Amino acid sequence: MTFCVAIDGPAAAGKGTIARAVSAHFGFAHLDTGLLYRAVGMAALDAGHGVIELALAAGIATTLSETDLARDDLRISRAGQAASKVAALPEVRAALLKFQQDFAKRAGGAVLDGRDIGTVICPDADVKLFVTASDIVRATRRYDELRQVDPSISLDRVASDLKQRDLRDSERDVAPLAAADDAIILDTTEMSVSDAIAKAVALVKAKLHAQRGPN
Repeated sequence: MTFCVAIDGPAAAGKGTIARAVSAHFGFAHLDTGLLYRAVGMAALDAGHGVIELALAAGIATTLSETDLARDDLRISRAGQAASKVAALPEVRAALLKFQQDFAKRAGGAVLDGRDIGTVICPDADVKLFVTASDIVRATRRYDELRQVDPSISLDRVASDLKQRDLRDSERDVAPLAAADDAIILDTTEMSVSDAIAKAVALVKAKLHAQRGPN
């Protein structure tokens, strides 16, 4: 069985949490596509000794391995900013396209979350969700996450970083952040984590039943 769930949305809206929960509930494989770009971005920073070497980013993307995705600094704010910069490069996106599309077609079902899954990577996904939330809620969520790693970080800094990233992601020429025309919008601003997950699971379950009949 192949069944693809595409989950898009801006940073800290809750798409990763929802994607992991949907994956676990249905036994689908999960790919956080943002980690691919974070890994490329951090490798480009390493190559440039602290300055992103955009000229090397495409080459790095073509040789990306599972080991690169396992590094422990991919969740920090710096990695997110680096990811947004390299993700704007057509060469990087092209290098990572096949990896993501092959993952989406794997037997047993797959959940991919990112920013262009429903629009570019998997336009024929069985279920498309666009997860969003207000700016202040997203900033607060990301701040609560990042301060566990960096106690010195401020909410203002996190909010500013998210604003800059939103602009880059939505205004880039290649695969900008946008909800697919047929995506279901899931606004988590006033939803608990459990409620957001339950809503997403119900949507996926309904589509599964419609396509293959109830279990």
